[in-house]
Amino acid sequence: MKVALINENSQASKNSIIYDALKETTTKHGYELYNYGMYGKEGESQLTYVQNGLLAAILLNSKAADFVVTGCGTGVGAMLALNSFPGVVCGFASEPTDAYLFSQINGGNALSIPYAKGFGWGAELNLKLIFERLFAETSGGGYPKERAIPEQRNARILNELKEITHTDLLTILKTIDQEFLKETISGEKFQEYFFANCQDKAIADYLKTILEK
Repeated sequence: MKVALINENSQASKNSIIYDALKETTTKHGYELYNYGMYGKEGESQLTYVQNGLLAAILLNSKAADFVVTGCGTGVGAMLALNSFPGVVCGFASEPTDAYLFSQINGGNALSIPYAKGFGWGAELNLKLIFERLFAETSGGGYPKERAIPEQRNARILNELKEITHTDLLTILKTIDQEFLKETISGEKFQEYFFANCQDKAIADYLKTILEK
């Protein structure tokens, strides 16, 4: 599994804390972890929580990533932004039980975490426990187990509805403000990570034209 970490500008200074906590779990499971920033460096390309949604959608729809970990100050804005795009089912977790239940009941492909609200003593430990429970079992297994079949059916129905109610990502990429798109994909590591893992040639080719402008 390829896991991508994305931080928006207000919480960029916590990137290394989040990355280190997430790395413990991804290493344990043998997953690949890609840190798309922001990294909290001076002068780096900015990402708002809305751009988090766009970047997550690009990574997930192109299969450059299988799961995205993101967030913002409250975690709510990033969750809303991610869920506004096709092919993204983003949950919210402020503590480990949230992460586990989202993984098992909803079987989504992204998680948003609050990195300012309630981020105090023991915050690093809470993050580690969130990530442990998030990836503790195969996604979509159901909870409680006797509810697995209806929960899996509902998750499938939601994904089918999103295909109907959302425009495909390539059309979105061609329609949105192109400077907004370029800023979103101008992070320090984007080209290195994305083009090595992208499995959608049409999306990759279009983003190359944007970066070349």
